[in-house]
Amino acid sequence: MPSITDHAPGSFCWFELATTDHEAAKQFYSRMFGWEAADFPMGPTEIYTIFRQNGRDAAAVYTMRPEQRAGGMPPNWMPYVRVESADDAAKRADALGGRTHMAPFDVAENGRMAVVADPTGAIFSVWQPKSHPGTGVVQEPGTCVWADLSTTDPSAAARFYADLCGWKMVEGKSEQPARPGQYMHIMNGREMIGGIPPAESHDPNTPPHWLLYFSVKDCGASIAQVKSLGGRLLFGPTDIEGRRTFAVVSDPQGAAFGIVT
Repeated sequence: MPSITDHAPGSFCWFELATTDHEAAKQFYSRMFGWEAADFPMGPTEIYTIFRQNGRDAAAVYTMRPEQRAGGMPPNWMPYVRVESADDAAKRADALGGRTHMAPFDVAENGRMAVVADPTGAIFSVWQPKSHPGTGVVQEPGTCVWADLSTTDPSAAARFYADLCGWKMVEGKSEQPARPGQYMHIMNGREMIGGIPPAESHDPNTPPHWLLYFSVKDCGASIAQVKSLGGRLLFGPTDIEGRRTFAVVSDPQGAAFGIVT
């Protein structure tokens, strides 16, 4: 099983679920991906649960706070981007037209983070690791392997992330620059980590957001499992060039995520 002790700057290094039902989410994802759940106190009344795949950290979940619910935030999965300095990244994001939602702060001895939005409104976090690098396992069933940005303005978003994270937007394996209207494949260094679909693919009933894809062994069987556990199929399944199959689903609380073989 590929394991990792650090992530390259600009890569997705952590994946966090905000939910309205902590215990139900733990049960759903533990059964869905075979994750083990480890609880950690987060203040006097809150719990932060780290999901582990074969003993290595893979993702996390926490209960949404009252102010988040009051602000209309739905249950959601959020990616973290590895940075050298959370403070510098937050300042840079603001200067590039984004907006800092949570100013940089220390997470005990684990690292330093900030929550920001890109100029189109999609929210993500930046992570400056200290003792905790992020996920400890990659490219295995039950791990996040891809992230798509659904947005109303792909070009503006692409410029923002290229300047902030150093990403390149390419058309595919040719690694030629993507043209307006194309699906943009995101390259961080030599690694392809996600994409930005064309604007017409964005659902006008949802705000711009990141959609995380988790690897599964069998997409059809996983869809059936999602349904049996109280989740829903939102899109697909769809084959990509006969090489992989993906679908978009939601957990029982409504948090959307993708699954892909």
